Amino acid sequence: MLRKIINIDEEKCNGCGLCAAACHEGAIEMIDGKAKLVRENFCDGFGDCLPACPTGAISFEEREAPEYDEAAVKVNKMMKELHAGGGCPGSSVAQFASAKERSPEEPESAQSTAKPVSRLAQWPCQIKLVPIQAPFFEGAKLLIAADCTAFAYANLHEEFMKGKVTIIGCPKLDDVDYTEKLTAIIRDNDIKSVTIVRMEVPCCGGLQRAAEIALKASGKFLPWQVVTISRDGKVLD
Repeated sequence: MLRKIINIDEEKCNGCGLCAAACHEGAIEMIDGKAKLVRENFCDGFGDCLPACPTGAISFEEREAPEYDEAAVKVNKMMKELHAGGGCPGSSVAQFASAKERSPEEPESAQSTAKPVSRLAQWPCQIKLVPIQAPFFEGAKLLIAADCTAFAYANLHEEFMKGKVTIIGCPKLDDVDYTEKLTAIIRDNDIKSVTIVRMEVPCCGGLQRAAEIALKASGKFLPWQVVTISRDGKVLD
């Protein structure tokens, strides 16, 4: 499309990096000592970088360029915020590629002898550690599971985790009310559905109540269900 976008004159650029710092969208990066517009779809055309440049190397031009992608800019900002300031390496956000499905041509014998595949789609997965907003929540089917369910129910990965973003917790061991955080996760992300998998034991009622209250408090009307696992590994409902 034809639109207004910045142009960087590399001859005038002195490599100070002020424009890259001023670009809140992350469209500009310093490469080989020069500022470069590396993501045209991140440039909103407002020119926050112009007054930051001490040499006048940046100007506007009107030309063919990709449309400004606000959603991609939002994800990029979230990733920067999540990694800013260091913190516990074990809490660093990661999103995993989905495991390949068995092709129709592959014989059943090959499927039965294959090793089980993890269906965990992201890291971290603990409710206490997971950020309120993260790229992996966008458009996700959310599974809220009691952490004991993975040990009690052998096929949890294939039957419940597959195709979902999984967050786990135990209100009794964590000694915390998850309601506020779950509300924010559901409210502030494009969650498509919610599945709650809990154990039959009474303490798991706290996880179910927190999730149900969060669904109501989020102001959204989403498809949701509760599945209960018995202590000997059976689906009760």
